[in-house]
Amino acid sequence: MSGGHGHGDHGSSNKPIAMLIAVLALFLAFSETLGKSAQTDAISKNVEAANLWSFFQAKTIRQTTLRTATDQANLAGPAALPGGEAALKARTDDWAKTIARWESEPETGEGRKELVARAKAAEERRDTSLARYHHYEVGSAAFQIGIVIASATLITGIMALAWLGVGLGVAGVVMTAIGFFAPHAVHLI
Repeated sequence: MSGGHGHGDHGSSNKPIAMLIAVLALFLAFSETLGKSAQTDAISKNVEAANLWSFFQAKTIRQTTLRTATDQANLAGPAALPGGEAALKARTDDWAKTIARWESEPETGEGRKELVARAKAAEERRDTSLARYHHYEVGSAAFQIGIVIASATLITGIMALAWLGVGLGVAGVVMTAIGFFAPHAVHLI
C-alpha cells in the first residue's frame, strides 16, 4: 500500500505541531516552577515582615510603658523612692538609656529604627516576589492556552491555530522573562 495518504504521511505532517506542543509544555514547566518558587518566597517574606512589625510594636509598647513609669516617678517625686532625689535621678536616667537603646540599636539591628528598615526591606522583597509570581502565572496561562490551540491544529488541520499557538508561546516567554528580569516593569495588579 503505497498511497499518498497513509498514516505515515499524516504523522509526519504533525511532527512540527507535536514539537511545538512539547516546547510549549517545556516552557510551561519552567514558568510554573518559577511561579511556585516566587509564591513561596512571597509568603516567607510576608511572614518575615509581619514578625518584624510585631517586634517593632512590642518595642514601642515597652518604650511607652517605661516612659509612663518615668513620668509617674517624676510626678511622685524624690520622696517616693528610698534614697531620695539621687535614687530617682539614677532610676530615670537608666530608663532613659534603655528607651534610647530600644529606639536605635545598630549593633543588633533590633532597635525600632532598624526594625522599621528591616520590615520595609522584607515588604519590598515580598512585593517583588509577588510581581514575579503574577508575571509567571500570566506566562503559564499563555503557554497552556497555546498548547490547547496548537493541539486543535492536529484535529482541525487549520495551520492558523498553530501560528496562534506560537504567538501565545512568545507572549508566555515575554511574560516569564519580565517576571524574571524586571518584575516591576509591567504592573498587572
